[in-house]
Amino acid sequence: MSSAFDSAAIRARAEVAIAVALETGREAARFRRDVNPGTLAVENKGLQDFVTVADRKAEQAIRDGLISRFPDDTFMGEESGGRSGAAGTWVVDPIDGTTNYIRGFRHWGVSIAFVAGGRIEIGVVYDGAEDKVFHAVRGDGAFKDGLAIHAAATVDPANALVILGHSRKTNFDDYLAVSRRLHERGMDYRRTGAAAIDLVRVADGAVDLYYERHLNAWDMLAGALIAKEAGATVVMPATDKLLADGGPVIAHAPGLAGEFAFILDIAGLTA
Repeated sequence: MSSAFDSAAIRARAEVAIAVALETGREAARFRRDVNPGTLAVENKGLQDFVTVADRKAEQAIRDGLISRFPDDTFMGEESGGRSGAAGTWVVDPIDGTTNYIRGFRHWGVSIAFVAGGRIEIGVVYDGAEDKVFHAVRGDGAFKDGLAIHAAATVDPANALVILGHSRKTNFDDYLAVSRRLHERGMDYRRTGAAAIDLVRVADGAVDLYYERHLNAWDMLAGALIAKEAGATVVMPATDKLLADGGPVIAHAPGLAGEFAFILDIAGLTA
């Protein structure tokens, strides 16, 4: 399926998305510094699944910033919902890593993707820990504050650092099995709780793998494109399926493909 947008239209949207992500991310950071955590009006959507007034304010700011410039685009946000449209759709997580954000843990960000014709055309992620913006336009490489970034060149598993995510929608035994296999191969691993940030860590070569069995589209689409454009190997279901149901994602340094092939079988993915 081809996109109805030419390169100029995509680039115009990317520029706006970068500016909106930076402004929204910095405002969320200021809000978190200035507010008493006890007044964040935290709501529990499910077990360890939270939303705050900051999430809602950030999503509205992103929606306003994007749709005011591109009123014919549709919008799908984690907090307000929405559906993908026939033309182009913004897919947004206003604060990825909300639990981290609430507790003052540095790993959180803002994730904005633009999808058209069944493909991710734009990915933008604001990194709250570094106050920097990662972005990619399909086919044009990946960037961190405008400087090109690349996935790691790691080939020895004993030198690898990986991040694993876990959703309570999936079997914890699978998570343990993956952790054990990577540990036995000499790899060190982390769990940080912010998928978009974890994916851009693969993109800039800080880690060699990010894998999670189930994510929603707004958690992963922007970071997945950035990782892919940075040269990482990224495997996930088709974009339309992710928009409807979510699913797994694996992104890794290309030199370690053999080490991570077993995860594809666990996740039901095909390279």
